[in-house]
Amino acid sequence: MKASDRERTSTLRMLLADLKNEKIKRGAEVDEAAFAAVLRRAIKQRQEAAAQFRAGGRAESANKEESEAALFEGYLPKQASDDELRAAAREILAAQGLAGPAATGPAMKALIARFGANADAAALSRIVRELLAPR
Repeated sequence: MKASDRERTSTLRMLLADLKNEKIKRGAEVDEAAFAAVLRRAIKQRQEAAAQFRAGGRAESANKEESEAALFEGYLPKQASDDELRAAAREILAAQGLAGPAATGPAMKALIARFGANADAAALSRIVRELLAPR
């Protein structure tokens, strides 16, 4: 606000509103995991909106949505790399003796418990499916 960056201020106010709504919905304070979930949801919404704007020929609006998503990404916890996720997934699959497509659920549950907000669930899912795919 002091820097008079109206776009950043407006974007952060939208995030604060989302967090207040989450607090009301939960009936309790928003913890770190819920904060990350709200951020990911906001990022996904902006990325989808940017894609729609681009498809509609509205590049300026798409750029605005993408810049908002980039701003929100700066507030996410540091994400684990694909290599770290792949190594952890291999370890968990071997330790629990999981194999085949039916093992996707238990493997995802263990990985999400291990990494929490530090891993993207879509990336985890992709890696687990790759490792469990028949060869």
